[in-house]
Amino acid sequence: MLTSLLAHGIKPLLSLSSRWGGERKLWVLIFHRVLDKPDPLRPGEADRSTFDKQMSLLVNLFNVLPLDEAINRMELGTLPLRAVSITFDDGYADNLHIALPILKKYRLPATVFVATGFLDGGIMWNDSIIESVRHWPEPVIDLSELGLGIMKCETEQEKVHTISNILGTIKHLDPHIRQEFVDRFQRNVAKLPDNLMLTSEGVQELYANGIEIGGHTVTHPILASLSDKDAEEEIAGGKEQLEKLIGNPVRYFAYPNGRYQSDYTDKHVDIVTKLEFKAALTTHWGVGTASSAKMQLPRFTPWDRGDISFLLRAAQIYQKAM
Repeated sequence: MLTSLLAHGIKPLLSLSSRWGGERKLWVLIFHRVLDKPDPLRPGEADRSTFDKQMSLLVNLFNVLPLDEAINRMELGTLPLRAVSITFDDGYADNLHIALPILKKYRLPATVFVATGFLDGGIMWNDSIIESVRHWPEPVIDLSELGLGIMKCETEQEKVHTISNILGTIKHLDPHIRQEFVDRFQRNVAKLPDNLMLTSEGVQELYANGIEIGGHTVTHPILASLSDKDAEEEIAGGKEQLEKLIGNPVRYFAYPNGRYQSDYTDKHVDIVTKLEFKAALTTHWGVGTASSAKMQLPRFTPWDRGDISFLLRAAQIYQKAM
């Protein structure tokens, strides 16, 4: 009841905010995984129940558009009020098995940006760290080589703290050096899961169900840490592989990690433009307008789990863009 009343009150505010200054605004949501149930080691990820509630709110309060239509209408200045597009990054299997049925339930479109190097049994470096810490055989981990000293990993809270410190420390390392550390680290535990990411057939199934497939490089590197040649190979290689899978052009790209200067630079914007993507998305907090740079469109991650928090955050994102 409280959520319904709040939604009724927020809707006019959203409408006003989304057309402030005469420009209609596009809110692009980022998700990564949709878990079957909450995972204390992945506190930022939506679970099935939370995602279902969020999609219900979206369909009742917003105009949810396919990304392609939304960007076209944003450029033309014909966006409806409260325009939203839904995106997923990386290419997790639960995008197909859990998120897709919920999206179909509410008849909502979405885009999945896929890092192709992890298809068919791969595991991303951050997931290797999370799953290794989850199953670590000792009560502490010696992370002296990272300058983190000895860290505890017995309780869930300790594991979350340890994971956060490791990921933050190694994220921007040279990809080869980072992967060498990850490979050594995961040898301390039993075999890690090989079903976290989509299969090639899963990508095709998403596409067959109307999901837009976007590029997200091959191995999800921090592009700013690569040579220009390697960065172009990553972006072009992922695009080429996905186009072979779906049999159609891959029109949109999402920068891995997505922060300007720290994760990607103007050189990578130029590469994405040269490769003839229609638009590219970042992880910068904000909404898009007709005046936004098409190759650096902002997105917003809905971390809030509660219905009320989600609605208030939606109002806030539009107001911040005024």
